[in-house]
Amino acid sequence: MESKRRQPLGIELVKRGIVTEQDIERALDYQKAEPKKKIGDILNILRVCDPYVLIDAIGEILEEKAIYLREADIKVNILDYISIDTARQYKAIPFEEANGRIKVCFADTSNRRAVETVRLLLLNKGLIMEKYITFETNIDLILNSFEGSSENIDITADVSGFIDSVIKTAMEKRASDIHIEPMQDNLRIRYRIDGVLVNAANVGKEKQAQIIGRLKAISNMHQEKQESQDGRIIMYPEYNIRVSSQKNIYGEKFVLRLLKKNENVRSIFDLGFPQDEQLVKNAFNKKNSITVVAAPTGEGKTTTLYSIIDYLNRPEINITTIEDPVEIRINGLNQIEVDPKITFVDSLRTVLRQDPDIILVGEIRDMETAEIAMQAGQTGHYVLSTIHTIDAIEVITRLRKMGVSNYDISSTLATSVSQRLVRRMCPYCARERDFTPEEKAIIEGIGAKYNVKFDLEGKKTFDAVGCKKCNNTGYLGRIGIFEVLLLNDEIKSLIVDNKPTVEIRKKALEEGYVPLVVDGVNKILEGITNLQELNNKLALY
Repeated sequence: MESKRRQPLGIELVKRGIVTEQDIERALDYQKAEPKKKIGDILNILRVCDPYVLIDAIGEILEEKAIYLREADIKVNILDYISIDTARQYKAIPFEEANGRIKVCFADTSNRRAVETVRLLLLNKGLIMEKYITFETNIDLILNSFEGSSENIDITADVSGFIDSVIKTAMEKRASDIHIEPMQDNLRIRYRIDGVLVNAANVGKEKQAQIIGRLKAISNMHQEKQESQDGRIIMYPEYNIRVSSQKNIYGEKFVLRLLKKNENVRSIFDLGFPQDEQLVKNAFNKKNSITVVAAPTGEGKTTTLYSIIDYLNRPEINITTIEDPVEIRINGLNQIEVDPKITFVDSLRTVLRQDPDIILVGEIRDMETAEIAMQAGQTGHYVLSTIHTIDAIEVITRLRKMGVSNYDISSTLATSVSQRLVRRMCPYCARERDFTPEEKAIIEGIGAKYNVKFDLEGKKTFDAVGCKKCNNTGYLGRIGIFEVLLLNDEIKSLIVDNKPTVEIRKKALEEGYVPLVVDGVNKILEGITNLQELNNKLALY
């Protein structure tokens, strides 16, 4: 958004008290990566203040009429006035007509060519144009919604084309899984996006046999068998697709897990880990020990392991991973994939003879795996693995129940990390507002429980609204909330003495252990997620 003013837009906004100098610094940093984006749009994306207040202030500074344009504000059919290509090219949307005048929103009113072209097009239709300014993200969101039919699954295609359409649409929508489920009267197709299942299509029952037959064919499954089967689809170069079938009362259900090949490993901080370099060094730069990442299924444990490995990976270190399956290939690593004939235990025994420095074991599932992992950690190696528990401290209980001795746990377990994935607020449609008294009471109660003072002064939260960009959920992408237990001498002593986890937790809190819920509240106060989403994960109220 350019201007005829002498002062840059950011300075004018700071002078008016709309944003702070720190907000402008953040926006300028953002602009280095996105140089084509204007400061006003970036401030909106960063949600530094109420977007309605921001666009009104920008309009006043630029001496333009301004509106925070939403789909509900559009009172006309866009295509009655300009083509969709014109709307995209000039970032312009007609939204209201009355008495021979037509209101049109632009992302950049200083673009004289765009404004004049649209003005002449409308003048030829006998209409006088009134120009308004809005954010470019609002323009894009509305146009994407307007053209949304292009993303629909083609249910009229033949069976091969239909299955291809289902899979490719899932990839476009960032789905991690596809569920194809026989129901009483139809075949239901759902996508898991950001951890939540959303309906994608319902297909007539008459096509069920053909669709199941096609899925078995491309997954290399037995056509005649109706028991549970596992297979893989290798038709898509950028993805590994694991397929599982399970008979139910209405037929055979299929779940397709979409794993993107050669995906870049994200840094541990990008995943949401606390921005504390020293904590990372203390937690993961270990020898003669084990680090365990704990969480329920589907909460990003493997992704975190990859980030830790990437952080530790150096040419002078021999790193071997044992996985089921290998999800991301990383240069410099020796990656082993288990199968029914080669188990975690078998692979781990062999790996120990390969002179490793660091060993990643995909999961500690049983006593045998746990024992060998502990032995590896006690004999000069650093072992990374995952385990299914509700939090970092319950890792101790889980290992005890597997039969690992208190001595082995205390002498070998160095770090326990627990995590959950919460959905991020969609930047295109989230609605900012004040915290309610009830929400403040919940957050203050969490602070009181864990002796943490949360600064709620002047802080805002967001409601999930829903738009085309986020599949009408109000959330776009996920981020981790974390807790880290560093086992110091006091905690190790409690484990050796077979003290219950209640006492261990109390001591950990005294030593600076920050529970999941506290990290979650911090991310709420940063505007990344909201209390409703945190409650969905941790059942706060």
